Amino acid sequence: TPVYNVCTALGDYNNYYYAYILREMAKRGFIQSLYRGIRERSSDFRYDVFGDQFLPVPSRKEQDQIVQFLDWKVSGINSLISNYRRQIAMIDEMKQRAIDEAVIKGLRKDILIHNEDIRWDIDYPKHWTLQRIRESFTFRKGLSITKANLEDTGIAVISYGQVHSKKNTGVGLNEDLIRFVNESYLVTNKSCLVEKGDFIFADTSEDVSGSGNCAYVDSDDTIFAGYHTIIAHPDGSTNNKYLAYLFKSPTWRYQVRKKVNGVKVYSITQRILKDTFILVPPAEEQQEIVDYLDKFCSRMDAAVKHMEEEITYLQEMKVRLVADTVTGKIDVRDIEIPEYESIKDEDEIDSDIDAELDGADEQEG
Repeated sequence: TPVYNVCTALGDYNNYYYAYILREMAKRGFIQSLYRGIRERSSDFRYDVFGDQFLPVPSRKEQDQIVQFLDWKVSGINSLISNYRRQIAMIDEMKQRAIDEAVIKGLRKDILIHNEDIRWDIDYPKHWTLQRIRESFTFRKGLSITKANLEDTGIAVISYGQVHSKKNTGVGLNEDLIRFVNESYLVTNKSCLVEKGDFIFADTSEDVSGSGNCAYVDSDDTIFAGYHTIIAHPDGSTNNKYLAYLFKSPTWRYQVRKKVNGVKVYSITQRILKDTFILVPPAEEQQEIVDYLDKFCSRMDAAVKHMEEEITYLQEMKVRLVADTVTGKIDVRDIEIPEYESIKDEDEIDSDIDAELDGADEQEG
């Protein structure tokens, strides 16, 4: 399509060798530095500028050896990264099961009763209260703004992008989630301010699994709910961390997921949220559940953080290895390549595809 520039190697070259070089140039920001204009990934990238750049040209034999060496070494690193990611996925699954069990059935092994309403088919402790969320929550919309209205300083705001962020635990605010809007909104949009104990739900999601994502406001700071959000304000207590864990439960979210509509983007309406049920244990049990889950999730999060740091180290090692090899700093001509399994970095492939789609969308827009 017109979005792309196509480059074909002239002569007897190993295209995989140059693929390694070009990916390295992109990762280090060199290719981005050749853009001309305001927007990235646009037609302002011109081949005549790119064509003036210099590339190393080893012999075809050495190119082949470099490709084999890098595929061998990079596959080994990718295997380690893949193992860490599998462990992280297992830990995330353990967290989900622990949260689900605690907020739906409790910690005390009490007698369970069955909810007869087919809209939420669950068993729960007999002495807990089951009620519609509309009975104890009020709902309103966040600011009707766009990204263009965000500023470097001002009044804190959390929009749907921050709600869906991996940095959002769902049980407390992270400073990294905070963006800012002009102070004038304090005069014109007071109804979009949130209070401690409120929940900020995203009203859209790119997938079903993200339907029901929310941020729990555990701060007294002045904060707005931003674009594409719904404010859920509970009556009474400002300590609603049990409910924050409940809203993370797959069993609770099933109520939302089965009702959302959409193809590329799923819409989560106030009506969908209002029609859900919530479980309310006695206050003492709520605190027991919160204390237990805080400790359990903290241990799991610490393990995940360590693994993510190892992944970052391995990715940096891979970048250095490729850079030093394709530029001749590492001489691989006499290295014997053993039998190995070629392993790709799936997350890296996905990010490349996403980048291409983002670029195409920007052109079409």
